[in-house]
Amino acid sequence: MVMLSTQASELDLDNFDGQLTQTVVLSHISWQTYQAVLADMGDHRAARVAYNQGVLTLKVPSKFHEIVNRLLARIVATLTEELGLEVINVGSTTLERDDLEKGAEPDTGFYIQNAYRLEGLDPEIPPDLPPDLVIEVDITSPSNQRMAIYQTLGISEVWRYTKRQGLEIYQLQANDYAKTETSVALPQLTADRLNDFLTLRQTQGENQVIRAVRSWIQQV
Repeated sequence: MVMLSTQASELDLDNFDGQLTQTVVLSHISWQTYQAVLADMGDHRAARVAYNQGVLTLKVPSKFHEIVNRLLARIVATLTEELGLEVINVGSTTLERDDLEKGAEPDTGFYIQNAYRLEGLDPEIPPDLPPDLVIEVDITSPSNQRMAIYQTLGISEVWRYTKRQGLEIYQLQANDYAKTETSVALPQLTADRLNDFLTLRQTQGENQVIRAVRSWIQQV
């Protein structure tokens, strides 16, 4: 079964231009076929791929989706720099467990607390060492399936952005995600503060937002 979604779903969009993230869902796909799809598509592609026990999802991010994703990634990089923390941005690197037949490519993944465990420009990422923080942007394609995959992979923190709810922080607690106000990866940071920066981006340029991030954390 194939489903192509370009509808707004549960999200409220004021302007659809450039904001529609396209999603293709394929059922009854074997793990071997999923691996072959990844190999055929190569490393340099626009689509994000997820696999969950027979269900293959391809997500092609919109322009708006990528603007939000990359701004949030810059905020993480800026805060770790100002706080003197190590960070490794692994982007949309494929995270997977073949024994569980689950895999996903986040919008952006970061090692912060565990950055010291990865060495070199092209570190080998152990399958039992998931990123400390993942960014997931939902514009028109709800990421419930991806959240379930992240849970199984043991990713401890997810920042999830939707048009309706804004930025929400989720922590893995007792094998399930719970919404929290404060980040564990960056304890000085709250969801409200992140949403303030995203709101500022509606009237200011990206570099101005980053300057505001630096000013705020230096005061903190």
